[in-house]
Amino acid sequence: MENETIWLIPAIILMAMAMGWLALAKPVHWKQVEAGKPISIRLQTMGIVTLILSAICCLRADHASMAILVWFMLIAATAFSVGMILSTKPSWLKCLTLTWLPLRIFSKH
Repeated sequence: MENETIWLIPAIILMAMAMGWLALAKPVHWKQVEAGKPISIRLQTMGIVTLILSAICCLRADHASMAILVWFMLIAATAFSVGMILSTKPSWLKCLTLTWLPLRIFSKH
């Protein structure tokens, strides 16, 4: 594997997680996946942090002008993907809610 691939794989995964968390921060989308109310501030914070981490991974993979282009393309692709998941199989985003952990850090029950 080349150096670019090693950095782009985590960039894609982090961006997908970020878009999922930002979508789940909205109560309407949260209700599609879980019961109760989301703790939106935590979900938004996690989404923003993973967006930044994804940008860092893109910057490590390529020079700045190409990294920005790839990062914006990842935003578009993953936002579309999360939208399609929410409209067809919202239960697939349950893994991002982390409510299956004993701490239940993202939801108020």
